[in-house]
Amino acid sequence: MFGREFFVNRYRLLGWEFRDVTPKQAIRVNVMNVKGINILERLRGLGVELEKIPFLHGGYWVLCSDFSVGATVEYLLGYYSIQEVAAQIPVTLFADLRGKTVLDACAAPGGKTVQLADLMENTGVIVALDVDGRRLNALANQLERCRVKNTIVYRLDARKASKLGLKFDKILLDVPCSGNFATDKGWFRRRTLADVERNARLQREILAEAAEILKEDGEIVYATCSLEPEENELNIDWAVKNLGLETVEIKCYGEEAPTEIFGRKLDDSVGNCRRIWPGETQGFFICKLKKRERG
Repeated sequence: MFGREFFVNRYRLLGWEFRDVTPKQAIRVNVMNVKGINILERLRGLGVELEKIPFLHGGYWVLCSDFSVGATVEYLLGYYSIQEVAAQIPVTLFADLRGKTVLDACAAPGGKTVQLADLMENTGVIVALDVDGRRLNALANQLERCRVKNTIVYRLDARKASKLGLKFDKILLDVPCSGNFATDKGWFRRRTLADVERNARLQREILAEAAEILKEDGEIVYATCSLEPEENELNIDWAVKNLGLETVEIKCYGEEAPTEIFGRKLDDSVGNCRRIWPGETQGFFICKLKKRERG
């Protein structure tokens, strides 16, 4: 049997005491679209109360609004995106994105694709993939709304990305995952360890493909909104030991990832990853990887 008690006990063993949470809604300002426009003043004039998120550039919590912040002219003009706080972090970990060739391997519905384009100031090129044709419609709508000009969209399984015949400077792997209870109130009733292990296998296949198409001096950012170590620390331990990759130290919101999981010792470098437990944000796991130097 699985269910709430099973998973809550796992979290306790990982060092976190379970509590019910409701993450705050957040927006992210699309800097490339608001030059000469005081978007914060415009939103406050509409009665939207905002609070700056201290660890994010351009990120704001929505404290109060009498209407959906996705129903404003400013939103439709692409001045800002509605994007969960933890989900805004992974893209910011890339160094020097301007002019680069970037793969967003599991891109739909497009929030992080838009964020990449924003940080790139519409330079370089983003190749955005998703395997689900219906989700590609949401991705295309996001790109059009936010006036993204540097992105090519393909319907393609990320495990077959090498078919593109390209090598990439930066690869974002916001991989399909099991999610977590903070954004899905029925999560404990539906999830089993078999689901988690199935997702972990898929994630390793995507990681392996990404390692093949990464340039020698390139970077991978791996992220999930899962709390389960099979999809997070154990996958990174596997990647370090099997794919010629190494983790990169990152400085961002979150806790150092554990390097011992249920009595199993992992590579010490897994500690460079960050685990975000649910609270003001949803749960998240983030890691940055590069090719191991040959010597």
